[in-house]
Amino acid sequence: MRWPIIAALLLAACTQDTNQVGYPLSGPLSGIYTALDTRAYSQRRAQVEVAVKSNFPAIKHDIRAGGGPDLTHAMDLAGIPQADRTARIIQLQSDMRLFENTRGALVT
Repeated sequence: MRWPIIAALLLAACTQDTNQVGYPLSGPLSGIYTALDTRAYSQRRAQVEVAVKSNFPAIKHDIRAGGGPDLTHAMDLAGIPQADRTARIIQLQSDMRLFENTRGALVT
């Protein structure tokens, strides 16, 4: 009767990762949640892309000015928290040469 215990120990020793069986339905449900999250992200990203590409000159002006309505609208669509926006604008200003003439660089 010791062989099941020995077999379990040997099989457990075959991996360096921790194994957790967990709730059996969590696998399918997590896949559904991931698909929904990916879909929502893709939709939001598409909205941001349209806003940036259609208002590119105004957004560049807002970046240089340190803020403005078009940049604020794009950040609202992207879901950037208010507390993070100042740092993001400073980063955008320092990276201005990267997307000076390329609309898509702002949304990648």
